[in-house]
Amino acid sequence: MGCGRVGSSLALSLESQGHDVAIIDQEEAAFRRLGSVFEGRRVTGVGFDRDTLLEAGIKNAYAFAAVSSGDNSNILAARVARETFGVEHVVARIYDPGRAEVYQRLGIPTVATVKWTADQMLRRLLPQGHVPELVDPSGTVVVAEVTVNPAWVGRRISELEDATGTRAAYLTRLGVAMLPASDSVYQEGDLVHLAALAAELPAVERTLDGPPAVSEH
Repeated sequence: MGCGRVGSSLALSLESQGHDVAIIDQEEAAFRRLGSVFEGRRVTGVGFDRDTLLEAGIKNAYAFAAVSSGDNSNILAARVARETFGVEHVVARIYDPGRAEVYQRLGIPTVATVKWTADQMLRRLLPQGHVPELVDPSGTVVVAEVTVNPAWVGRRISELEDATGTRAAYLTRLGVAMLPASDSVYQEGDLVHLAALAAELPAVERTLDGPPAVSEH
């Protein structure tokens, strides 16, 4: 939702990676930013309107990004996408970092404009996409923010570590970084930053992209 500079760039990037994309904007003229190469669906309308979202194919959407120029519109659209249509991968851009805590409590990952990068947005939309934050000089060990399936909510961080063979370097909760304790529990909206062997990151991502394994006991 939103075909400004960010939305158009995001739509073109996703399409170039082979994804089917629909983009919504209230102003039809905004679609000119997509140029003639964009083959996805252009939908003129209000991004949090049910009929508009249905026209854009929300029922079959894997992910939804709200990147219009209005914080309230972005959060409302993100909530409709998640709560009404059950889209699991949702992210909203915000201009007011002071609202981040409220949004995180609603379970909507947010990216503040001052910190926005295409990589951050794509990581929250696409499966098995990590954001490398630190790589040792040999390239062997990396600290990366890794997507965690919502089914892990309520599980101890130590369970994530055991399942992946990694160590949790730190968590970001409600916009604040914290060091996990031995009894720390993964909560909705947490961003998990893991220390792992670079070669094993794909396996780590696949493990956390799915639900926890069912115990045989």
